[in-house]
Amino acid sequence: MMLYAFSITFCISLIAVMILHRLAKPLGLLDVPCTRKAHEGHVPLVGGMAVFIAASIGLLFYFGPSKLLNLYIISCSLMVFIGVLDDKYDLSVRSRLIGQFLVSSILIFGLDTYIFSLGNVFYFLNFELGTFGIVLTYLAVIGAINAFNMVDGIDGLLGGLSIVSFSGVAILAYNSTSNIMLIYSTILIVSILPYLMANLSIPPFKNRKVFMGDAGSMFIGLAVVWLVVFGTQHTFVGSPSFRPVTALYLIALPLMDMVAIMFRRIKKKQSPFKPDRNHMHHICMRAGFSGKQSLCLLSVLAAAIMGLGVFLELMLVPEWVSLFIFIILFAFYNYFISHVWRIVKYIRKYSQGEIKVG
Repeated sequence: MMLYAFSITFCISLIAVMILHRLAKPLGLLDVPCTRKAHEGHVPLVGGMAVFIAASIGLLFYFGPSKLLNLYIISCSLMVFIGVLDDKYDLSVRSRLIGQFLVSSILIFGLDTYIFSLGNVFYFLNFELGTFGIVLTYLAVIGAINAFNMVDGIDGLLGGLSIVSFSGVAILAYNSTSNIMLIYSTILIVSILPYLMANLSIPPFKNRKVFMGDAGSMFIGLAVVWLVVFGTQHTFVGSPSFRPVTALYLIALPLMDMVAIMFRRIKKKQSPFKPDRNHMHHICMRAGFSGKQSLCLLSVLAAAIMGLGVFLELMLVPEWVSLFIFIILFAFYNYFISHVWRIVKYIRKYSQGEIKVG
């Protein structure tokens, strides 16, 4: 049954990418190059729709209709619809945030599920949130959606980082024997693979390149954060698969990039949502890495941090220690990004032999 669900999901995603690629022009869902988008030609923004369609059908095939799955698919379909409107009409920040807030409400109140505990992140104190957890859940959902939206800047990166996150959930769910979390996360991984092939122009998608679009990045962010909520809290689905602090490691790179860049924008007295070309992938490219090199570098880095988080979880390292390690990683990342040009300049001089060692 499991293998059939995965096979059906993959095939549907493959077919959906091909069909939607043809429909992109009539639908007006084409990404046009501009000052912030340096790709060649008009590229269809349909990858997210294909991933959503495949994942939804795969989940329904395996689990069948239920209140959990029905509300999940309804909320995700609304999120994808808002993303499609954004891809086509370039919605305002306020419109997107209102839409994300409403979609979050469906899952929070429809399933009466939210983040009510952060675990023992303060040494001996189990940090219970009470009703404030609803506010934190809204922030977590909207934050995750925008974090994954922001990293969608070079070919393969959104797909690669989302697979890293879903893989982390799958590993932890398998260790905890949580069948629902394992199947959910694996079906999402399988549904992303054909998109990733098309995005990277891998046969049979040599001439059928597509982008995920805001519809896809918003869907991915929503899917990730809700797997995290159900994976870290006691819900009607079952006991937690991992501790709340471990979730930070699963989405580390998108989260770090979003927080760091929004902090820099606020520091410059700019809107935290103002688009620019100062994300980690842009910096890698300006430092001299190619698109594929940047993709490999950032994907490996995300996988390494995820692996560290999984290791700390499996070894039952105290939560406050895991939190401290993550804060150190973020501080190092923020310092590196803030001083990246000095570091790059030094590396270039060293590679050109201008700096001698020994």
